[in-house]
Amino acid sequence: MELRQLRYFLVVADELHFGRAAERLHITQPPLTVAIKRLEHELGVQLFDRTTRRVTLTPAGEAFRDKTASALAELDEAAGDVADVAAGRSGKLRLGFVSSASYTTVPEAIRAFRAFRPRVELVLAPLTSGEQVEQLLDGELDLGLLRDPGQIPGLRLELLSTEDLVVVLPETHPLTACPEIAAEQLEREPMVLFPYRLMPGFVSRVLRLIEHLPTPPLVAQQAIHQETVLGLVAAGLGISVLPQSIQRFHMPGITTRPIAGRPQTELYVARGPRSSPSAEDFIACLRNGLPEA
Repeated sequence: MELRQLRYFLVVADELHFGRAAERLHITQPPLTVAIKRLEHELGVQLFDRTTRRVTLTPAGEAFRDKTASALAELDEAAGDVADVAAGRSGKLRLGFVSSASYTTVPEAIRAFRAFRPRVELVLAPLTSGEQVEQLLDGELDLGLLRDPGQIPGLRLELLSTEDLVVVLPETHPLTACPEIAAEQLEREPMVLFPYRLMPGFVSRVLRLIEHLPTPPLVAQQAIHQETVLGLVAAGLGISVLPQSIQRFHMPGITTRPIAGRPQTELYVARGPRSSPSAEDFIACLRNGLPEA
């Protein structure tokens, strides 16, 4: 049984006239008659009563018409859905992002993307850079927003933004009296940092600021999420170095100061081994807002 036969059958069932059905199908009548007879033979039932004056559906034909029309409608819908997914108009987009991106890049991009692709389900996963790399390479994420990732085989990276690093201090710390802080002033200070394996590029960038000091700061505590780092700093467990965008997150008990020389950190978007139109649309939203339709 072929889809062509089923579509032929539905047109004949609608017209109840082989000549008019053949015209609608843009074929001649003989091959249409042959196709219907073959379908009846395969089903083992008669679908039409034919006389020289008229064509009518048998009870079996009526039942088959209803089932076939429903099945073909679902098939056409499925074909349309698949085409929409392939074109990025629907489906699912899985996005990972470091917590600092949630203060700057992510909110506006999400608003623009949802306006442009309302039928695409956006699955958001706040993850560290290291966690995102693993999931991107495993195909569990479509896109990732990573901080200072370096070159990673298997991922395509694009720079999105650059911002200054700042020192995060308890509001009662003596260094709050300084308008800016030199790296040398951090000597012997206890620090709160991310675990290296989860944010290797960012932690390396921070450690490069202080590696030349005679007595570098000690890592007093590690925390996975940026908000936890801020809470530990507010509790007086140490200082930290974070992207300047942290200033948009208002937490009592902390303050920030710029670093002399204005060292910077970079935010990248990373594509996995396989990209998709919806992923490219989201990247366009990250760059410019709404992409062109």
